[in-house]
Amino acid sequence: MARYYPAIIERGEGGFGVFFPDVPGCTSFGQSPEEAARNAEAALQGHLDLTAEHGEQLPVPSDLLALERDPEVEEVARLLVRADVGSKAVRVNITLPEDLLLAVDRFAKQHGFTRSGLLAQTVRDRIR
Repeated sequence: MARYYPAIIERGEGGFGVFFPDVPGCTSFGQSPEEAARNAEAALQGHLDLTAEHGEQLPVPSDLLALERDPEVEEVARLLVRADVGSKAVRVNITLPEDLLLAVDRFAKQHGFTRSGLLAQTVRDRIR
């Protein structure tokens, strides 16, 4: 099942950040607003997958139009970001070359993802 979470894109140092008012700690970044929006979907999905994996309750999305503006945030855009929820996360064991795993971890850290979240989103994107 799909849920749509409100996200806010803000201007930041060196690019554009994205945060989710309903999902504390879930952020994303991009050099342009478009890149930030694309990265937001992977960040949200990874965060929600990890939340479900830990057995925690998923947050309920707010109404995008009901969100108040923070005068300290230089908003560029507001958008709804899709996440697939409802399927149980399952632990798997995979084998990857060590240098590839290091590159995955480095990329995930630089872009605000978990390893599992990045791999899951990459597979979703590839399948689509």
